[in-house]
This record gives sequence, structure tokens and C-alpha cells, in this order.
Amino acid sequence: MDDVTMSLGDRFFRTYERARTGLKIIDIGAQDVNGSLREVAPAGCAYVGVDFMQAKGVDVVIDDPYALPFPDGEADMVVCSSVIEHSAHFWLLFNEMVRLLKPSGLLFINAPSNGTFHRYPVDCWRFYPDSGRALQDWGRRSGFSDLLMLESFTSHRQRLGMCHFTAVFVKDAAHGPDYPARIQDTYHRYTNGLVDGATEFTRMRRKPPGDIGYLREQWKLLLGKPI
Repeated sequence: MDDVTMSLGDRFFRTYERARTGLKIIDIGAQDVNGSLREVAPAGCAYVGVDFMQAKGVDVVIDDPYALPFPDGEADMVVCSSVIEHSAHFWLLFNEMVRLLKPSGLLFINAPSNGTFHRYPVDCWRFYPDSGRALQDWGRRSGFSDLLMLESFTSHRQRLGMCHFTAVFVKDAAHGPDYPARIQDTYHRYTNGLVDGATEFTRMRRKPPGDIGYLREQWKLLLGKPI
């Protein structure tokens, strides 16, 4: 887990916790590798870390990521950071994570939008700006008819690291008004932002920050030259 990933998890909790206590949070892929979102979770929450092996940060060891050992509607929040790129069938894992949520529950996903090949144990996917709405539509087709994506965006690159696609979903759109704030309200190192109800991206970029083409465009802007 790099600094950007940890920061985005922290921003998610601070934006969406609404100062509630006693939250149940399930972390999918929770093994502490250079950090864990448990470190920035709200105080007083019941935090359950799930992964394939017993390790630091793991409370529940699973064999099948597509059949998570929790009942429907168990969680206030499910978080999944730097994991779904390593899931061979991420769409099935996505449905399982939504299943775990209460109607007012939130799903936080963070995954690479670019970056080097890194198997853990496999490395299958990258997620682009339309991925959030695509996942919303997939969830609805899968039976979660009221699923709503509250926001999605792509973070800037950290040094030579990755850009991170981030999305937040609420299981039942009727609870969308319960969460008026968005990470994008206070976080500005992003491109290709979407929020619920919007039809256009904010800070739209075809090339990710850190890409040589993006840097060239920014240099021309600074020099006052047309792109």
C-alpha cells in the first residue's frame, strides 16, 4: 500500500463516516503490506480484515473470494483497496461486496488505473474513468437494482507510482442524500471525476498525470503555448 492509497482511504472514512460510532467495516484483502486501512478507520468501529492467509491485519481467512463468509446486510462499510486488479473475476467479487452491505452501506474501491505488472498472485486488470458507472450498471443487472455510484475519479501519480481509480457506492440510492459530501470536495489531485447525477467528467484528461504526454501538456500550459 503506497501513500496515495492510504491517503484516499483516510479521506473516504473522514468524508463518509458522518461521525457515527459502532460501524462494522469489512476490509477485503486486508493483509498489512506496508500499511492497512485499519490504521485510518473511524475510532470505535468493529473492523474485520479478510484475506487468503493468516497475516498481520487478517481476522478471517477465506478460500473463495466469490463466497464471502458473512450474511447479507452485515456491514456499514466494505473497503477494498489494491485488490480487485488481482481478482480474476472481479465482477463476482464486486457483487459479493455489495451483498454484504446494509441498505445504507457504502463500498469503497481503490485500484490501479495504470502501472507496472505486479502479480499477487495474479495481476489481471486496470480501471479507467468509466469503470465506476460500469460497475454500478453491472450491480443493477445482477439484482442490486438500487445500487448507486456516489463518486469516482483517478488520483494523480505519486512519484513513479500508479494512478489510482477510486469509487464509492451506496447500496440503496434512497440513502444517497444521507451522504452529501464527496472526497472530490476537498481532494484536488485527481482527474476524470464523476459524481452521482453528473453527465460530464470534471478535470477530464485522456492521459494520466505523470504520463509523459500529460507532463508535456502541462509544460506548454505553463509556458503559455497552445496545446
